[in-house]
Amino acid sequence: MPASKSVAAITLGQRVREARLRLGLSQEDIAELAGLHWTNWGKVERGVANPNFLTIVRIAAALEIDPGELVRGIGVDSLPERRHQLTASELLRERERRAEH
Repeated sequence: MPASKSVAAITLGQRVREARLRLGLSQEDIAELAGLHWTNWGKVERGVANPNFLTIVRIAAALEIDPGELVRGIGVDSLPERRHQLTASELLRERERRAEH
């Protein structure tokens, strides 16, 4: 079953695709430059893959852009629903509050 698409994955995929098209390269060519299989590249572009950090860096290197350009502005609101809704600072405040009682 394909992975569910998150706004984050879709946004990343759109940016990757746009950068590839600006270069005028096929998925097969750019995937080879990045050391990926072209089917995996296609999954990234479609927003169904969840590439790890090293893969994002490889993709950016092949596209000759900074990896930050691919993830800029993608925040927690772009992710699927989280099991824990607290931020780190909220967790620390809650621990302090509980310790005081």
